Amino acid sequence: MSLAVPILVLFFPPLTRGSRIMGRIIAVANQKGGVGKTTTTINLAASLAVAEMRVLIIDADPQANSTSGLGVRKGSFPLSIYHVLTVGQPISKIILPTDLEGLSIAPSEKNLAGAEIELVGVENREFVLKKVVEEIRDQYDYILVDCPPSLGLLTLNALSAADSVLVPIQCEYFALEGVSELWDTLIRVRRSLNPNLSVEGFLLTMYDERTNLSSQVMADLRDFLGSQVFETTIPRNVRLAEAPSHGKPIILYDIKSRGADSYLRLAKEVIGNDKKGSR
Repeated sequence: MSLAVPILVLFFPPLTRGSRIMGRIIAVANQKGGVGKTTTTINLAASLAVAEMRVLIIDADPQANSTSGLGVRKGSFPLSIYHVLTVGQPISKIILPTDLEGLSIAPSEKNLAGAEIELVGVENREFVLKKVVEEIRDQYDYILVDCPPSLGLLTLNALSAADSVLVPIQCEYFALEGVSELWDTLIRVRRSLNPNLSVEGFLLTMYDERTNLSSQVMADLRDFLGSQVFETTIPRNVRLAEAPSHGKPIILYDIKSRGADSYLRLAKEVIGNDKKGSR
């Protein structure tokens, strides 16, 4: 934590850190894979923890990359979010600490892939996660849910439980084609499952300022989505790509990197959203 002290002074003045909205649930979701959902979940959560927030990551992706990306070895824990969703294990029993003070994780495992089938016959199956998260909501300032790259039952559970959704979008041509489909999905979720779901923001990831394509995609998305696009963009960054293989968020792996700087700025925007209200 000592390395983060100067960053705290720069990004999170004491007044901001003291202004907390308890238990805000943010789903990090996009039906397209490879857009930076897990990278964003890990590093936004870590940046919020550095800002003296109490943060929980719920790894709702069977690939369990948020789990391994925080240094939790697969097979080193007896219970996971799979047991919470399918057999009613209390979520408080599976939560694990991480190397960063203030940041905890509800781990995932490959068996979670079967949960969508096992939940099909369950009454109110889209609200199972919402019910269990309410048990521990007041123990955290932020709860981030890392969703799988699909619009299946696990993602619907996350969107039903969430106060808002954060959508990472890769700066490439095909990202533009997926935005309208994702937008329609969010509208349907609000209509049928969660009328209070708001948009935390659309986050441009893998931005390469050297290419015209990234600049054009950014301009088009800002034109289409307006203020719902975060001011912060996440650059292509070697250190950011290396960090998960070391089981660390970027602020512990290389706090001086551009990736760390970007996610700290994103955390400041998210905290600012709480002060301003939903987008």
